[in-house]
Amino acid sequence: MGVLQLSLEPLIHLWLLPAPSGASSPPSAPRGLGKGGPSLRGGAGARPLQSAWSLPGTPHCLKHFPVDLRTSMDGKYKEIAEELFCRSLAENEMRTAPYEFPEESPIEQLEERRQRLERQISQDVKLEPDILLRAKQDFLKIDSAADLQLFKEQNDSLVDHVPKEREALLEREFQRVTISGEEKCGVPFTDLLDAAKSVVKALFVREKYMGLSLQSFCKTTARYLQELSEKPLETHGYEEVPETPVAADAPVHPPFAEQHPYEMWDPQNMPADLGFGLKMVDGVVHVYTKQDITDKSTELDLPYPDLQEFIADMNFLMALIINGPIKSFCYRRLQYLSNKFQMHVLLNEMKELAAQKKVPHRDFYNIRKVDTHIHASSCMNQKHLLRFIKRAMKKHLDEIVHVEKGKEQTLKEVFETMNLTAYDLSVDTLDVHADRNTFHRFDKFNAKYNPIGESILREIFIKTDNRVSGKYFAHIIKEVMADLEESKYQNAELRLSIYGRSRDEWDKLARWAVSHRVHSNNVRWLVQVPRLFDIYRTKKQLANFQEMLENIFLPLYEATIHPAQHPELHLFLEHVDGFDSVDDESKPEHHIFNLDSPLPGNWVEEDNPPYSYYLYYMYANMTVLNHLRRKRGFHTFVLRPHCGEAGPIHHLVSGFMVSENISHGLLLRKAPVLQYLYYLAQIGIAMSPLSNNSLFLSYHRNPLPEYLSRGLMVSLSTDDPLQFHFTKVNRMRLAEPLMEEYSIATQVWKLSSCDMCELARNSVLMSGFSHKVKSYWLGPNYLKEGPEGNDIRRTNVPDIRVSYRFETLCQELTLITQAVQSAELEPIQEEDVLTISLGTH
Repeated sequence: MGVLQLSLEPLIHLWLLPAPSGASSPPSAPRGLGKGGPSLRGGAGARPLQSAWSLPGTPHCLKHFPVDLRTSMDGKYKEIAEELFCRSLAENEMRTAPYEFPEESPIEQLEERRQRLERQISQDVKLEPDILLRAKQDFLKIDSAADLQLFKEQNDSLVDHVPKEREALLEREFQRVTISGEEKCGVPFTDLLDAAKSVVKALFVREKYMGLSLQSFCKTTARYLQELSEKPLETHGYEEVPETPVAADAPVHPPFAEQHPYEMWDPQNMPADLGFGLKMVDGVVHVYTKQDITDKSTELDLPYPDLQEFIADMNFLMALIINGPIKSFCYRRLQYLSNKFQMHVLLNEMKELAAQKKVPHRDFYNIRKVDTHIHASSCMNQKHLLRFIKRAMKKHLDEIVHVEKGKEQTLKEVFETMNLTAYDLSVDTLDVHADRNTFHRFDKFNAKYNPIGESILREIFIKTDNRVSGKYFAHIIKEVMADLEESKYQNAELRLSIYGRSRDEWDKLARWAVSHRVHSNNVRWLVQVPRLFDIYRTKKQLANFQEMLENIFLPLYEATIHPAQHPELHLFLEHVDGFDSVDDESKPEHHIFNLDSPLPGNWVEEDNPPYSYYLYYMYANMTVLNHLRRKRGFHTFVLRPHCGEAGPIHHLVSGFMVSENISHGLLLRKAPVLQYLYYLAQIGIAMSPLSNNSLFLSYHRNPLPEYLSRGLMVSLSTDDPLQFHFTKVNRMRLAEPLMEEYSIATQVWKLSSCDMCELARNSVLMSGFSHKVKSYWLGPNYLKEGPEGNDIRRTNVPDIRVSYRFETLCQELTLITQAVQSAELEPIQEEDVLTISLGTH
């Protein structure tokens, strides 16, 4: 073994070692699991949750953390947060905010000149043992053929007696990078202790809100937090999932029922009516065991977050992200994670590639991929929409499609008013594709949803509620679904809108889906709520913000309590994963969310409530609804908003607290503390680089490759294929915008096959497909932590990569939890030799 010694201060021992031959990974589940169906978020045997009523009333006392997490910042959170909010209102340019790094900082720059090993494996993968033997011969300086033969015979005799479990462990061996020495984090111990306490406290805050709402929380992180507590944490909504009867050699395609879920349904067979009463109080629905809601003693004990506690937690996180020492600590850890991954790739890329080549039949094209962020109204590409409009003009010219000032209009008359024929239409005249004029102009981007610039065509062709009852939109969505089913391995979570202007929106949407049989085993639904209260209030369509909340949530409670009264909605909700909050995040906010903010019933001004205000009341109502639905045995929902695409940083703070996953997350690149927290909590981030390239951030500055290298739970998604993608549509209409997204990212950022498969695996974990379906797609043990939860035959992700991610996360969690557990300040031993050791142990 060769050793290079350099005289440097302070000392760091850097060892590059393979895995110990008998090492095994700790048992647990994969990082940052996405929702896996109803059973992932609670069921029978769940721990009773304590009630936490919102204002007005006695303030709910802040929970005591299981360990002493007091820091020098305690008592200053409210003042710091208020100052930050005020600055975010005053500043138009984000780069002047106090939580950012300057543009020229390394955290902003992509490492464009990454070192890549030349992939010149000339031998067949089956000859890998010979390749490894020759490598060992070179390493041990075995010069003669006789020595090599003897060495090979010794290896063969050992291999003959290796059990299959040992063979599996051998497959996971790789070169590991570890650091020895007292001072491992690059900052003084006092700074480490303060930072660790704050980071752990922030993780406890997120776990509290995830458990309260029955959303999932990373099991690895929860296990380390549990070590800091003498008793079990109070709110665990992520109980162990019962075993799924899926064999290890089961096919990768789940067996689905042959009967369409919207066929032969009978209101008489719906679950019984509970006879409960409902009333929204201060923006949150309260449930009563009797229809008489005046009797407060009949109120059902369904927990939701206390408003005062929520704002106190938000103020703590706002103050945390601008604390200088903590910011430096998190920045250093993120840089360390980036460089450690580059070292891992340098040493193990060939083994990862060889492991993928060994898997029969499986490759990137036939592993499961889920488009975790795509809007239904733009899920088709422009050529597909153009062809559909032309077909409609030929076959349905005389169909009445619109009412203008009380006069009915046929499709022919609509186009005659525009002085257009089917022959005149082209992709250019359709003009739905985003271009350079939409950059930082969200208003112009929204106008692109109108074909030929006419809002009437948007209403006719891509709306669910119109004169033809959404027939055209349903037809084109079903064509997209057929494309996904044809490709077999691509899936999507389409977003449909509920605006909150009237109480019957949910029933109309469900009736559209059921009557037109808009369903596919490759598709799940998310319901997005546009933050447009200011527009509706200006038009006198709503009296106050609470009316909007009632229109959004009361129908869901009614369908849960008495499904027979809303049969279509009950059926439709079985295929809905959760809720999204959407709008232009860069719009200025004129209000600070604090205890002085008006309650929803008193919010009558025409200004829009801030982002965190929307998220809190959506989260609170969803939490109560989830507990009610769990009591009935129905599946629960998650919150997965658009977050961090633009706008102030407190959007990402709110998302960290209450969201299971988020979409975009671009601004994490400017907030190292939040980025480190999102990593430790393994919060899913659905990123859309092509969408961002047209709206907010040039492609080469997108932080996705940095996030991936550091180990954040990121996936690729399309957002709006209608506006951003060009994939050619063939005779069968088969278009693959998601593959286009992967292709461009791979070419621009030089992603490896392992990187692409890891992104695809992340997308399945983040998605809302059921636990049983994921067991077929990822393997029956996918809930276990580390390589034990990976099945390379299904995911094509080598155990080496999964082991690296899991071990690195455990090391980071160990660093901060051990610092918190340190009772006294220990002297730091200074050393003066840097030892770099390359070898096999």
